[in-house]
Amino acid sequence: MPLRTRFASLPVQALMMLAGLPSGLQAAASPVAAPSATLESLAQQAMSATGARGLAIAVIDDGQVAEVGAWGERNAKGEPLTVDTVMYGASLTKAVVGYHAMQLVDARRLDLDRPLAEYLPKPLPDYGNVEDRADWSPLADDPRWRKVTARHVLTHSVGFSNFGFLEPDGRLRFHFDPGGRYAYSGDGFILLQFVLEAGLGVDFLAATQDGVFTPLGMTRTSLQWRDDFATNLADGWMIDGTVEPHDERSTPRAAGSMDTTISDMARFAAAYVRGDGLTPASRIALTTPQLAVTTRSQFPSLQPELPREAQRADLAAGLGVIVFEGAQGRAFFKGGHNDSTGNTWVCVEATRDCVVILANDVRAEAAFPAIVASLLGETGAPWRWEYGDMVFWRGGRGLREESGLP
Repeated sequence: MPLRTRFASLPVQALMMLAGLPSGLQAAASPVAAPSATLESLAQQAMSATGARGLAIAVIDDGQVAEVGAWGERNAKGEPLTVDTVMYGASLTKAVVGYHAMQLVDARRLDLDRPLAEYLPKPLPDYGNVEDRADWSPLADDPRWRKVTARHVLTHSVGFSNFGFLEPDGRLRFHFDPGGRYAYSGDGFILLQFVLEAGLGVDFLAATQDGVFTPLGMTRTSLQWRDDFATNLADGWMIDGTVEPHDERSTPRAAGSMDTTISDMARFAAAYVRGDGLTPASRIALTTPQLAVTTRSQFPSLQPELPREAQRADLAAGLGVIVFEGAQGRAFFKGGHNDSTGNTWVCVEATRDCVVILANDVRAEAAFPAIVASLLGETGAPWRWEYGDMVFWRGGRGLREESGLP
């Protein structure tokens, strides 16, 4: 059984309706529940075992924020990490983009299956090298750019590598037909952002702020650096213990520019599982299996597909998240990572229970399976697919053969 302590639902301050969007998006109350002794002990054990210098955890109980805590340090000066410290969200950004895309679907501004090229006033390759976006000109000799849809982007099946600059010649290209298979691509999300801006006239930064962050009370979250973040900001620790200063991202990028706090991510996770701000159909679509995941691990993104008999049959792409089946039924998760950041978010659909973890020390990732299993019980989360051959900490309580870990 999960070890979390159940709390009464938090009060909701107000109901807010977005122009052109479904009603029901709530301005979330500030999480007020301090971490339980159980969570406190678990976090301290995980940090001690992994050497992580900073760790923040939130627990969502039946769609409500139940516990929020932060432990350790936010920088080399030893200043404390708090629940309102701004941390790098990394690829958790993609889950926010998926959520906002479904708001646009509900507003009938975006069709998931309409080719993105049809939204643009001129052919995609003609835009060439767009500063802070990507260089679309290498696609001129490959007509497959005309087939890419928003659904392909949100399910990581565009056909791109993760980023074009990682190609041997630094030029973006297709490796398979759009929709052909799962292969993680940040440039796919950059393409969707570009089309929303150039084709639909969406101010992407303002749209996510006005459509997601402000209504949910996420006051210290943005896809672009803000000077007020500097007052309580986390640097990060890399695997060798070296400190990496926080990157002040001056350009909003759908692939992963979000800065946030554990308090704000708790608000988002709670609203997401409740379906706030979306029609029921769009909320269901987010975590419905859309495309089978057929590789041994998530990275490298273009690795060969496994033989069918070796594939995990329950693992699939949702819209901006990964969906899986386990002992508690359908669940979903999204990770976020760079050299000094480790984040994860796991939710069980039936109970609307979630764990969100933000760590400003990448070494904390080794404790993520044990933390989630201790708080949610067995979920079937695909830890091996996400983290490959990482050696996991087996402390806490509840981690047995979670997701087939050896």
